[in-house]
Amino acid sequence: MTGVPTTARETAGRPAADPPRTGRTLLALAAAGMVVSVQQTLVLPLLPQLGRAFDAPITDVTWVFTASLLAGATATPLLTRFGDMYGKKRMILLALSLLLIGSVICALSGSLPVLIAGRAVQGVSSSLIPLAIGMIRDTFPRDRVIMAIGIVSATMGVGGSAGMIVTGLIADRTASHHPVFWIAAAIAAAALVLVAVAARDVGGRTGGRPDYAGAAVLAGMLFSLLLAISEGNNWGWTSGGVLALFAAAAVLCAAWVAIELRVRAPLVRLALLVGPRSLSANLVSALLGFSMFAAFTLISGFVQARPGAVGYGLDGSVLDVGLYMLPNTVTMLVFSTMAGRIAARIGPAFTLALGTVFVALCYVWLAVSNSHVYDVLAFSSLQGTGFGIAYAALGTLAVQHVPMDQSGIASGINSLVRVAGGSVAGAITASILAAQVIPGTAEPTLDAYVLCFWIVAAGAALAAVVAVVHGLRHPDQAAGTGRSGGLFRRTRSGGGP
Repeated sequence: MTGVPTTARETAGRPAADPPRTGRTLLALAAAGMVVSVQQTLVLPLLPQLGRAFDAPITDVTWVFTASLLAGATATPLLTRFGDMYGKKRMILLALSLLLIGSVICALSGSLPVLIAGRAVQGVSSSLIPLAIGMIRDTFPRDRVIMAIGIVSATMGVGGSAGMIVTGLIADRTASHHPVFWIAAAIAAAALVLVAVAARDVGGRTGGRPDYAGAAVLAGMLFSLLLAISEGNNWGWTSGGVLALFAAAAVLCAAWVAIELRVRAPLVRLALLVGPRSLSANLVSALLGFSMFAAFTLISGFVQARPGAVGYGLDGSVLDVGLYMLPNTVTMLVFSTMAGRIAARIGPAFTLALGTVFVALCYVWLAVSNSHVYDVLAFSSLQGTGFGIAYAALGTLAVQHVPMDQSGIASGINSLVRVAGGSVAGAITASILAAQVIPGTAEPTLDAYVLCFWIVAAGAALAAVVAVVHGLRHPDQAAGTGRSGGLFRRTRSGGGP
């Protein structure tokens, strides 16, 4: 395997993009990332309303969210690999086109099955973030890579808050879900045009023959695994359906490993998933996904709880949830731009550990003090600080050691395990909240929420430990960008993940 150049300047003789073009590329990728994040969260506050509109139980309505999650998880490895093979900009445009089409389907939907189908089409766009990270690594000068990855990663928080606010504003004025998706379609169209005009992809392309067998088996494995995790609470963890799905996932996993070890050009080189330099980055990604997705459900329910009825909460609306998370947006943007300078001094591994410590602290705060508005605002500020630092460093740590022609799929695998971590978070927190309820009601107790906060804090703290261990075990990756042999060194010929 050839050495790992770190910028387009070092790749296949291509010149790196000039600063004005990289600035426009970053703007386009950040806007596209924000649009994708909006679609991921905008339906969460709508789920109770959709249940009433379609006269459907909540177990059916949750598929509006689950379908998007499953589609994104199964499509991400394939599209990111295609990005390495045929060009990342081309795949980003495809992802945005599917987001636009899915949004229109949802906006026109008159039944729950059609809405779920539209959400599945929308969900494919989740592959855009790892594609954007790979494109940044291909295109940007090395001293701007972490900063650029941080800004694009920060759009996940920005878009998540924006989705909540938009949905809250509309939910206060109409019972229809159609306006939300027309807005999603409009911003998807705008992002599509912006990327087509402004983004520049100068990375090399490997070409080759797609690993269709590996892609099909991997998709089946991920679908079975994530469906079992998502529906475990509803169907019962020991039910025949859930056990069958876990068994199918295990069998398909074994088949997929066998395929990837035999084919000449595998969809995923296994070293990108479990190699000594990749495993820790992927483990931290799963733990951070656990922390981020837990916030989506825990904070929304906690803020909207009525103190007079359950003894806790802030009696907020859907719009209030989005407004309380605005400090998250601000601090995430600020600290994502600072992550590059922090990593230049202490390296991405220790920078990642620093960010995850802030994530742990935000949940510790809520576990200890949670009865005032300022508690939620403090949580939001600390969480944005942590994710702003951590995701910028994580995006770099996931791809810095791999060849340029595998940066897309490496980032895609890292994103995939983050989704898996988020799915586990949803299952665990839902189980705890459902198991500890106020007598005579279906409302969770305050102790149930506090236990969830402590569990998520522990997950983030574990992520910090893993990051520190990675930095100590791989000092070449832990070194700052300004040191010899640091972040953007070349790997030895024949080296790999």
